[in-house]
Amino acid sequence: MARQDYRFFHPFRVRYSEIDAQSVVFNAHYLTYFDTAITEFFRHLGYDHQGYVKRTGKDFHLVKSLVLYEKPILFDAEIEVGVRIEKIGRSSITFALAIFAKGEETRYCTGEIVWVNTDQTTHKPEPVDNEFLELFETFETVKK
Repeated sequence: MARQDYRFFHPFRVRYSEIDAQSVVFNAHYLTYFDTAITEFFRHLGYDHQGYVKRTGKDFHLVKSLVLYEKPILFDAEIEVGVRIEKIGRSSITFALAIFAKGEETRYCTGEIVWVNTDQTTHKPEPVDNEFLELFETFETVKK
């Protein structure tokens, strides 16, 4: 995925607490960057996650996370995480993510996060709501 494949980016600056003994970002922090960027993506779209959970009794469960490490990210680097919806299935949402150097084409990694919409009482998958679909379709083209 190239930088131009994303319409939304969230910035970070690598903190000392995020690096390992080799002075690069510790691998688990990439998922934290992804999770935070997805939250900010929803905020950017005006999505009220807590309201959705209270109103419907449904929430999204993480079922897959994938990180492809391409280049180490060093302490104090300014980075931007690109987020886009790759696909919406009957009950799932697949996010495509990538971390880039701030304002540059340099890509550090790509990733994929898959969520399943789940009834919080039964913990069984439920179809993705139409209001959710409409929210994404107003922002970008989504595969179904």
